[in-house]
Amino acid sequence: MPILDPERSYTFSQYFELRFDPADILAELSVTLERRYLQDLPYAWPESLAVGATALRQSMLQYLPKAALTSKMARRELLISPVLTMLLECLPLQLSIEYGIEVNRFLKGEVDYLLRGEQQMIVIEAKGADLSRGATQLAVELIAFDLWLEQRGQLPEVPTLYGAVTTGDIWQFCLYQRRDHHIVQDLNLYRIPADLEQVMGILSGIVL
Repeated sequence: MPILDPERSYTFSQYFELRFDPADILAELSVTLERRYLQDLPYAWPESLAVGATALRQSMLQYLPKAALTSKMARRELLISPVLTMLLECLPLQLSIEYGIEVNRFLKGEVDYLLRGEQQMIVIEAKGADLSRGATQLAVELIAFDLWLEQRGQLPEVPTLYGAVTTGDIWQFCLYQRRDHHIVQDLNLYRIPADLEQVMGILSGIVL
């Protein structure tokens, strides 16, 4: 029996709820999955970002001990938004929030954050702080984004699309190898604020 009901439609968030192995879910979309430690993610550290990251780290070290990060809203406002906002202040980027995509009835919904520079990348917040299921949802969104760009005639000449899933205090990266229809989930986990510079360097390296 197929995992995806051909008579139903699915939004991105519904993939988060599926109680199946991620590899089996992606196989329904004709995509393979690999998990490994990625040591060669793009990385850039322009001087403007270095100044901003230092200021953000100092600010976080002051306010995070006083904040209860027990809700989705708290993690978004105090951890995710400050990182993305600082990138916008320091680099020539654009940010779309709750960006709508509809490819077909199996691939539609809203992307939490779409970061745009020379390249584009997706950032999503893991519901319930569940990185594992969040990574599955991110993989589906990367597949949809690739087809979305193709349908709109905006397919960039890049072999790989990148995305990140975060609980706010933990970040994990994924990539989609477009020609091979292959998702790679990075097993490295980056913590905020301890690994703030690494996270911001990878984000800027992907989009610049």
